[in-house]
Amino acid sequence: MTEYSFQIDNLGVGERIDKFLSNSIENTTRNAVVNLIESKNVLVNNSITTKNYKLRQGDLITVSIPDPVEYKAKAENISLDIMYEDNDLLVVNKPKGMVVHPAAGNYEGTLVNALLYHCGDSLSGINGVMRPGIVHRIDKNTSGLLIVAKNDFAHKILSEQIKEHSFTREYEAVVYGNLKSDKGTVDAPIGRHHIDRKRMTVTEKNSKNAVTHYEVIKRYKGYTHIRCILETGRTHQIRVHMAYLGHPVSGDDVYGVKSEKVHFTGQCLHARKIGFIHPRTQKYMEFTSDLPAYFTDYLTKLENISK
Repeated sequence: MTEYSFQIDNLGVGERIDKFLSNSIENTTRNAVVNLIESKNVLVNNSITTKNYKLRQGDLITVSIPDPVEYKAKAENISLDIMYEDNDLLVVNKPKGMVVHPAAGNYEGTLVNALLYHCGDSLSGINGVMRPGIVHRIDKNTSGLLIVAKNDFAHKILSEQIKEHSFTREYEAVVYGNLKSDKGTVDAPIGRHHIDRKRMTVTEKNSKNAVTHYEVIKRYKGYTHIRCILETGRTHQIRVHMAYLGHPVSGDDVYGVKSEKVHFTGQCLHARKIGFIHPRTQKYMEFTSDLPAYFTDYLTKLENISK
């Protein structure tokens, strides 16, 4: 158990406690602080608190960080498509169908299992034992690029870039139907569905702002190939926003059309481009992934029905 204590003087008064602690404890993200608060490992004047508590003059904050739990997942010799690697991070091109991190029902064959084999102990621990190295994730049936942090220093800086929306994240997708405009923006907050908690939805209640920019690449008979640029990175953002427009991602078994004209299994969505400032060199880096075979094969089918 690692413990910290902070006495609030003029510095910090009026600031949210989660923000204050993420800036005060080395290599700790705001999400990690929120988890500590919710698990009652953060006390203010010996009482439990909330993440949005605003600090007052004289407050005594005590933080207890539990020792890491031994991670039971095994390293697996699974091939990885690594676009870039150095001592701080990797850029991985994830195939469709691979789960990013272990969870109920998926404890083997995940990206994390593969990373444990490839990197050994060289993965950040900020997100806990279930998600070593995982800075951000993409859905199981979404293919494409994501960044993996090898140490807590890199993880924290990359996480801050995501929060500041300074990441470049560009996707390509095929959506059902024909969009009216060649380009546009969906600015609609996303939160958990009030009944089905596994689904996300556009809602004003308990939601976060979400912005997706899109433009048409090519139109087909009953379908549209689009490019999406994320300004924010909410769970299922592109899938929810396109469904909200009435043009769900083709093959989406959660938000999509059940009987499509051209069948596709799992959403046709690829994280094609990612750009970020390297945490150590402070230089901008950008990577692009070719469209995978499943995507180009589907475009060929759409081309054939559109003749």
